[in-house]
Amino acid sequence: MESDYGLPRQLSHLQHARSLYRPQLPPCLEGTAVRVEFGDATTAVDISGASAISQSFPHTYGQPLAHFLRATSNVPSAQIITEHPAIKVGLVFCGRQSPGGHNVVWGLHEALKIHNPKSTLLGFLGGTEGLFAQKTLVITDDVLSTYRNQGGYDLLGRTKDQIRTQEQVNAAMAACKALKLDGIVIVGGVTSNTDAAHLAEIFSQAKCSTKVVGVPVTLNGDLKNQFVEANVGFDTVCKVDSQLISNLCTDALSAEKYYYFVRLMGQKASHLALECTLQSHPNMVILGEEVVASKLTIFDLTKQICDAVQARAEKEKYHGVIIFPEGLIESIPEVNALLQEIHRFLRQGISKDKIPSQLSPWASALFQFLPSFIREELLLYPASDDSAQLSQIETEKLLAVLVDAEMSKRLKEGTYKGKKFTAICHFLGYQARGSLPSKFDCDYAFVLGHICYHILAAGLNGYMATVTNLKDSLNKWRCGAAPITAMMAVKDYGRASGSMTIGKPVVHSATVDLRGKVYEVLRQNATKFLMEDVYRNPGPLQFDGPGADSRTVSLHIQDLDYMGRIKELNTYLEKVRSIVKPGCSQDILKAALSAMSSVADVLSVMSSPSNGTV
Repeated sequence: MESDYGLPRQLSHLQHARSLYRPQLPPCLEGTAVRVEFGDATTAVDISGASAISQSFPHTYGQPLAHFLRATSNVPSAQIITEHPAIKVGLVFCGRQSPGGHNVVWGLHEALKIHNPKSTLLGFLGGTEGLFAQKTLVITDDVLSTYRNQGGYDLLGRTKDQIRTQEQVNAAMAACKALKLDGIVIVGGVTSNTDAAHLAEIFSQAKCSTKVVGVPVTLNGDLKNQFVEANVGFDTVCKVDSQLISNLCTDALSAEKYYYFVRLMGQKASHLALECTLQSHPNMVILGEEVVASKLTIFDLTKQICDAVQARAEKEKYHGVIIFPEGLIESIPEVNALLQEIHRFLRQGISKDKIPSQLSPWASALFQFLPSFIREELLLYPASDDSAQLSQIETEKLLAVLVDAEMSKRLKEGTYKGKKFTAICHFLGYQARGSLPSKFDCDYAFVLGHICYHILAAGLNGYMATVTNLKDSLNKWRCGAAPITAMMAVKDYGRASGSMTIGKPVVHSATVDLRGKVYEVLRQNATKFLMEDVYRNPGPLQFDGPGADSRTVSLHIQDLDYMGRIKELNTYLEKVRSIVKPGCSQDILKAALSAMSSVADVLSVMSSPSNGTV
């Protein structure tokens, strides 16, 4: 199989046209000089865990933000790098494949060659397993020719998603030393970038010269924080899934006799389900975060859906589309507790056929209540991140069975007088992640690839490539880099119980903020979506013309551009310093002291751990 990696592919007319598209670069990345401005030292997003994080990452914690500037920028403190010796860089795909990943490779390769044609990019074949085994492919223009702007990870492939154990870390370091790599770029999500941070720290401790850079690429959209506005692949997957959901909405409205139960990807976070709902307007969506917050049981969810079906039937509507994230099953308190028991037995080596007899009484009762197909799926060995095999658990089918039984009961008892309930189930898990990437994801990934080179040219280690102000036009994007340790936390809130456990510092999945602006838009429209069939079809991916430059709804709603605001704040601080100098009037000094004292007091309260602001 390894011999197939990087081979030219036969492209359709559309694929060929896409391969000829060349993304533009923001002004700050143009030219052959790297201009970088370093900000203040960073702290951790989790203030209460800052001490633990700094102790775990003594060499890479507290590094400054980096802003890459256009050549015409008048910033005296900026560092201008004009010398670009030939370097050798490795790149590895981690995690589930996301549309746009190939353009990270292309952008990095182009940046390397622009700054020194003798530089080399090596792609590791087969993900982290290829890294450990030192199996590489030299990336060239010919190799990239049929992979530019194409979906999937088939240029290099991927296998296991982790660089975590001591053996794996040692193998990664051995590969970097043997191949004499100046840098290694890890393309992935929260787990992969956590591994990248640990690798950077260990390399620094061991005085390994290889610099580690992370890139936010994950279709789940859960690698979000003040530095990372969006993930490569999320835009594409949302658009592809939204079209499929919209098609089902139209079909349901046409036949007027089916309920489509649709499960989407999205493990610990329901961003994909939320965004697709805002794009296509199905009748109902149940987010994992809502279930956790309200501690909804499987029976609560069944009743909630049945009540919705009954309310629609009273308006003579016997059709609909309901969306669920794949992580919903772990959000249900009693099912989550059952899974924890099962996983504990599996890790002890107990065969799955003997586990049912060893469950606690309450867990056994729930297990026996569930349909046989779900029992088999719950007994699957957990994934590498200790979660259930969520893509294999048919939550939508479980809910359809339970709703069907309850609606039949209501019909028999006479409390429901409508037509018989009929559900058709779908899992949109793999139909979108191999899609041709959207124009946004092509551009975003390509720019991130270029930023990876700028990070390495600046000699930075343990950083993630970042772009902010993404909702604006590309020429206004702000490019930079942030230490991965600044995105870490040690608090881990349980999915179902809400209890807090303290663990190792990691980059945590960002869940849907139930107090945020995006969720508020959903809540404002929930009743309309449920009762009025205001289905919306965004259509297929557009590469030219109307819709080609569209962004996700959530990206427009959210109030982002953290890096830009940091720079704006620094501008104001410098302005204060320029006005309040020794020799200024007493009135100016008093006004400055009063204002700054008030600001300091407010910020102290907001940033205290007891306030919960992180």
